[in-house]
Amino acid sequence: MALPLMPKATAVWLVENTSLSFEQVASFTGMHELEIQAIADGEVAIGIVGVNPITSGQLTQEELDKAQADPALMMKISKTDIPLSTARSKGARYTPVSKRQDRPDAISWILKHHPELTDAQIARLIGTTKPTILSVKDRTHWNAANIKPQNPVTLGLCTEADLEKQVIVSMRRTKAKEKAKERAERAAARAAAAAANPAPEPTADDPQVNAATEDMPADAAAPSAASTDNSGAPPAP
Repeated sequence: MALPLMPKATAVWLVENTSLSFEQVASFTGMHELEIQAIADGEVAIGIVGVNPITSGQLTQEELDKAQADPALMMKISKTDIPLSTARSKGARYTPVSKRQDRPDAISWILKHHPELTDAQIARLIGTTKPTILSVKDRTHWNAANIKPQNPVTLGLCTEADLEKQVIVSMRRTKAKEKAKERAERAAARAAAAAANPAPEPTADDPQVNAATEDMPADAAAPSAASTDNSGAPPAP
């Protein structure tokens, strides 16, 4: 059975925008029912932008309406001419000449929906360069007036798995930075509190000092007469 181009993103959209059962969504996307339930509970697919299978030509509104009316009906994907991306091999990503003109549209989509991704991540994801990303970002690209945000997966520039991986990496990096910032703030707060309230120095009236003096032997607390004799001769018997 054919599956949607972006199964997880499609499942996100169907869960959020339809009344289909978990079983129906799982059957259409080729995923497990528990995965669909986890998406509905917000446990997985965090940060993934849902993809409407109707606008991408992979499902008709008529079939969706029938499935929502009949929980026993399992939808089938419609034939589409959307190009499928190939698995990436080792080395730099190669983008066919026919698809290179689509990269600015893909960059614009990523900047809009996933601003947390770094320029380096975007460059690796769709096989572009940082100057191109910057030109799209600040709208100095030579074709800026005609750039329209389009999903790089539907353009065939990367796979859904590649996009999801970069989103997860970015989320983990952000969380690590937040934790490091919190640790630094706590350390600074402790240092400021210690500077504002320094520990008091012991004095003669300190009970601990007095207690230590009382515990000392008498000969140690008060020097003997022999020790104060300046003649240097031993005391008389």
